[in-house]
Amino acid sequence: MKTFKLMKLTIINQRNGNIVQNNIPLLNGLIINREDDTNRWIIEAYIEKANKVYFNQLLENKEEIMLQVKITKESNEPATFITSILSVNEIGENINVLFMGTIIERKEKNILKELTALLKEGYRGKELLKTFDEPIGKDSI
Repeated sequence: MKTFKLMKLTIINQRNGNIVQNNIPLLNGLIINREDDTNRWIIEAYIEKANKVYFNQLLENKEEIMLQVKITKESNEPATFITSILSVNEIGENINVLFMGTIIERKEKNILKELTALLKEGYRGKELLKTFDEPIGKDSI
């Protein structure tokens, strides 16, 4: 396993056919490449307790959550993940949120454009990930 510092966390949602980015202010965080057969990563975000209701709602919905994260330093390109929340835990005056997910292997500049198009076509969850991971053809976005 390889562990890295989580520098930035953004949750990507769809609202009314548009992509909405929710930047989550981090107090601290880690991201761990499990290096397993399914290429899963664990993302731990240590954040203010004021976010607890929001993350508990996401946990209760049991939907897959798309994240963009920056790893190690702020100047790095963001990586995009399809995740689910494992747990939301109180730690003193703050909380930590544990995600488990799979990285989406694409270049940043076209990700949001591609995701918007796929979401408008009705793709969600694992179906979205499978379609997104397919090679881009000449007629693609």
